[in-house]
Amino acid sequence: MTHTSLFLSRIRHFRKNENGAITIFGLFLFAAIVLVGGLAIDMHNLMTARTQLQVSADLTAHAALYRRDFESDPNTAKTQALALAQASMPKATYGDVIEAKDITFGRYDPSTEKFTPDSNSRSAVHVYSTRLSSKSNPVSTFVLRVLGFVNYDMSVQSVFTTFRPTCFREGFVADERVDVQSNNAYSNGFCIHSNDHVSLNNGNSFETGTIVSMPNLGDIDLPRSGWEQNEGLQAALREGAYRMRIVAKLPFIIQGLKDRDPEYLPDYIDPLKPVEFFSLNNGQKLLMSDLKANRVHIIGCGNNGVLTIDEPSAITDVVIVTSCLVKFGQALNIENSIIATTHTDTKSMDSSSSLTLGKNDSCADGGGAVLLTMGGVSFTSDFHIFGSQIIAAGDIDFTANANGIEGASLIAGGEIDSTSNANMGFCGTGMTNIYEADYFRMAY
Repeated sequence: MTHTSLFLSRIRHFRKNENGAITIFGLFLFAAIVLVGGLAIDMHNLMTARTQLQVSADLTAHAALYRRDFESDPNTAKTQALALAQASMPKATYGDVIEAKDITFGRYDPSTEKFTPDSNSRSAVHVYSTRLSSKSNPVSTFVLRVLGFVNYDMSVQSVFTTFRPTCFREGFVADERVDVQSNNAYSNGFCIHSNDHVSLNNGNSFETGTIVSMPNLGDIDLPRSGWEQNEGLQAALREGAYRMRIVAKLPFIIQGLKDRDPEYLPDYIDPLKPVEFFSLNNGQKLLMSDLKANRVHIIGCGNNGVLTIDEPSAITDVVIVTSCLVKFGQALNIENSIIATTHTDTKSMDSSSSLTLGKNDSCADGGGAVLLTMGGVSFTSDFHIFGSQIIAAGDIDFTANANGIEGASLIAGGEIDSTSNANMGFCGTGMTNIYEADYFRMAY
């Protein structure tokens, strides 16, 4: 065989030989896997960065709106919120993700989903959270840089807004148990809520639209035939819990009344008129003639530590702040007034018989009364409440007149132990000067 024939034979053999072909395919496959894996790393990195930005924006928005509820200066609220933003995404690692100019207070319209800036607003906030090349903190890429995408700019936003739960406006709300006795009728809109559990006897009726709520519906306490003997109860049941923000604000509200802070003063008090200071002698009872209408009064008590209010007609158009035990005289009416005590006794406010809070005016505006105490409340007989509110850091214990509740906000940091044989009416209007705390939720 000539050299030429041998060479051609080897060429033909090489052309037909398939040994090692999979190696070339493997190289292409390896390159593809590396590329896809690198892109996956980049996508994961970008998604992680976006999630971090969103969490930081949400955290900052919630914190800013929460602090705005306490701070008169919006810039102070922003500074406090930015401290949390720095803790979640430190500047040393992520740069200036959120700055003061990225936080805007305003108003949010849920019907149009429109946010309108307003520096004086406490109802909503808009926050931008960004990582940008212009801020020298973009998100770096791994494989995408081969395609020219070395850095990636990223921006997210968050809007939080406030709301006020209906249960705190009209109804019974307690951090601990709410104990409801028998043969009560609850009107559409009335709410009973406990952060622990609700206990009911038989014979109660709940109109469509009433609410009975607690964190775990399995904790409801009923007699053996309770489901059959409490009409409408099953339809009224809801599951949920609330932070008792208004109870936590009690010291601020009481101090705000003493300071004539317009944020806490009712509309029948003139903030320009001076505070009236005086004390009663032992055994002396407080009358309306001792007070000046449209003013705040800070009243001391005698050596027995008790402030007895025993006006034969009505206490009206005043604010009374004291550190005493408060005892209400028989058949006392309190209208367009706030009475507050810092006393912490379990019966820091006590009435023996026939106390009436507010005007029985068919849910008209005005006329309501508010009782505030750092202790507990005990009204043992024939209690009436119309368009009025009681907020107690401790327990609320009362026995009402059969038709003596219409427009009532009773909020207890402890328990509520309520009455039998009463009609609990829902107003929806007329709760003019009660105190409410804002709660927060994400709009988008």
